[in-house]
Amino acid sequence: MPTIWLTVITLTSLYVVEGYSQCLTADSKSGECRSIVECPELRRIVNKTELTPYDSDFLKRSGCGFADGLPKVCCPTTNTCLTPEGSIGQCINVFDCQHIAKRLQSPNVSDKDKAYVNSIRCHSPTGFYVCCAPESEPGLCVPSAAPPNPSSECCGVDGSSGNKLAGGNATSIEQYPWLAIIENKRSDITRVVCGGALISGRYVLTAGHCVRGLASNAGTPATVRLGEYDISNPGADCVPVEGGDGMDCNEEPVVIPIERVIPHPDFDPTNRLRRNDIALLRLSRLAPYTDFIRPICLPTSDLTAQFPSSERLFAAGWGPNNETHSNSDVKLHVDLPYKSIESCQPAYDMPKRRITLWENHICAGGEKGRDTCKGDSGGPLMYAKTDVFEVVGIVSFGPDPCGLVNVPGVYTKVFAYLPWIRSNIHP
Repeated sequence: MPTIWLTVITLTSLYVVEGYSQCLTADSKSGECRSIVECPELRRIVNKTELTPYDSDFLKRSGCGFADGLPKVCCPTTNTCLTPEGSIGQCINVFDCQHIAKRLQSPNVSDKDKAYVNSIRCHSPTGFYVCCAPESEPGLCVPSAAPPNPSSECCGVDGSSGNKLAGGNATSIEQYPWLAIIENKRSDITRVVCGGALISGRYVLTAGHCVRGLASNAGTPATVRLGEYDISNPGADCVPVEGGDGMDCNEEPVVIPIERVIPHPDFDPTNRLRRNDIALLRLSRLAPYTDFIRPICLPTSDLTAQFPSSERLFAAGWGPNNETHSNSDVKLHVDLPYKSIESCQPAYDMPKRRITLWENHICAGGEKGRDTCKGDSGGPLMYAKTDVFEVVGIVSFGPDPCGLVNVPGVYTKVFAYLPWIRSNIHP
């Protein structure tokens, strides 16, 4: 492979293909099918002294034909991106972004600066690239397509008052305001198959299997419902105020059409290993930020590298409860123990499962009757970091029946996909 591509780029750079056709790049960006000699981004890969397996695979998946004996590739047409503050930037090498590079030049880089630089990382097949935009002052929490910076307090904060522990119990009405219900439509029938998490004013994070594979039998993901509590009630919901008189009410849920479904290009719904089980939904308009609709924060670091085995994570949704084993009408939550991949793998070596877990999975659970289940797919696995929630995982798969002792559920590790997420978010 390297020899072939190196030979290609020695040919004349004056070769031009007229009338470029539109395409999606290997990392799901908008692109144009053009000669390899006209695509600097891919030529940089070819010029590397030694190609990694990822490089070779990326080049292979970038091919879109031949013209006059030269390979054509799907070349990205833009490198624009959004910062957590909502500013439009360029996805460039971190050392080419002066004010960001300065943060990393100190002998003792602060944890805050490290977290921020990780939060603006964007995907590139070579080097460490960030979304670089002019410096801006922090402002109000204004909805935008960009996932908010956790330090802004514009994400991961809900209005609950200490109601954190759970065991398949009902949440407070304003708790987890980022939970989203994905509505599939086929003909005139609307069905709810999966959940998701709002990560900005324009994007919902969910599982790949919720948009490709068996879930598609229920129809096409068409709308997202936000700000919901009791799905059996079409309007606003009210519950008694905890420890007091009166009622606590939310607003009527907001339903927004889905403009685009973006599954991870390497997710294979026919492969039972369920790797790269992640997808984005782009909404047709900005979701409002209210007390009952607010995004969750993306992780700023690989928290699983820090978790002790006693750490508890949270999951929430409208999946089956422990008593009826049928989907719940009201929003439920449960706390689950974190499990390392090493301690989790034996449960999936059993003859009925035979699934090899990998580094981009997270395990949580393994306690009787405490689990996510069918109906919770695509929903968030959350970590409360100083009362600010980050989405560390996405509900992917687990035991059947749910809630078995010593069989944790398996989640997609969100931190591993931050570059892909940011590269697919546009104004």
